[in-house]
Amino acid sequence: MKIFNKIKIASILGLSIGLFFSACNKAPLDPTPIKAPTQDQGVTLATLLDNAEFSFLKAAVTRVGLLPNLATTTARYTVFAPNNNAFILSGIPSEAVINALPIASVAGLVSYHVIPQVINASDISTNFPNFEYPTVLNPTAGTPAFNPLVRLTAFPSRRGSAAWVNNIPVTAADVKASNGVLHKVYTLIAPPSKYVWDSISASSDLTYLKAAIIRADSGVGAASQLQTALKSFGVNLTVLAPTNLAFQNLLTGAIYKALLSQGMPAATAFPTAQFLASTPDVFSNPALYGALSAQTVKGIVVYHVLGTSIPGIRVFSVNLPATATPMKTLLNTAVSVHPGVTAQATFVGPFVGAATFKGLANTTASNVIINPLNPFATDQNFVNGVIMKIDQVLLPQ
Repeated sequence: MKIFNKIKIASILGLSIGLFFSACNKAPLDPTPIKAPTQDQGVTLATLLDNAEFSFLKAAVTRVGLLPNLATTTARYTVFAPNNNAFILSGIPSEAVINALPIASVAGLVSYHVIPQVINASDISTNFPNFEYPTVLNPTAGTPAFNPLVRLTAFPSRRGSAAWVNNIPVTAADVKASNGVLHKVYTLIAPPSKYVWDSISASSDLTYLKAAIIRADSGVGAASQLQTALKSFGVNLTVLAPTNLAFQNLLTGAIYKALLSQGMPAATAFPTAQFLASTPDVFSNPALYGALSAQTVKGIVVYHVLGTSIPGIRVFSVNLPATATPMKTLLNTAVSVHPGVTAQATFVGPFVGAATFKGLANTTASNVIINPLNPFATDQNFVNGVIMKIDQVLLPQ
């Protein structure tokens, strides 16, 4: 299978798993500038929530017992504050619904919007990569694995006068209080609760990617497997996830060409290729191991993970460059001189209208699958990384 036989990886270094902070990507664009309103510095963050536009947020904060914290004058917090419209946009239409939700769910949601230090808009780095900040959300509270020091992190980013937290636009920055600062956000920032591997394993349209990762990990110790990284806390990974159809298209064409080269008539070769590529079991078919060796499949899989190491980097679609720009991938762990993938996005205000990634050997760019009804669904944010689904398999050479 020529298209796969061309991909020869001298060695893929072991995937070391570490509990370190890493960051998300930045690149230039010109979104709608955020507004910086005039503030009254004589009030606390709790007092700011008395504003009618924050009545939903105040109800949530009060319900989980965080209001006294935000009223403490000796404390220092940053609150990414959704107003009532942001709650409604996120599917929570009233304070009654907030009060009916499980308190643990409300606590997790509210805690993920609060950072226990002051972060003014000017403090948010525009450099690559951006810094991640621990929130007050402890994901292990109430479990046998409880660790009071563990916190889920959020990823503020900025370019020019525009800012985001994860992929949610900041609509008004630097509302000052005596004990911190409040930034208004467009919609709720959903706290992650699952791992990247959980999503890949459960997604009906990523079964080929799951099978490819399992094939890539075959014969490798658990500590060095990509699966281990994909389900580990403290790791930041950005996975460009080809859909099942993307893999089927690639595999059908590659198998068809291989069968033709072996002398099989075209009338027989094409339906045979379709049949072999019709199931994720293609990766565990011994007859295809010559073309789909674990090493070859690993070369392709790691080419879909942004960053040159693990822990790695967490990239949201709003962090993609507005002009075609090379980005390194985990393949560079083994092939340092590889140019990586080429990323590009177009924007409508602070929202991503389209985004693409192009592999070195692809004739056309792969599109990031964007839901036009929900631009925030483009980035699937998890405890240890982000998934962006794409419609082509990226080929490194």
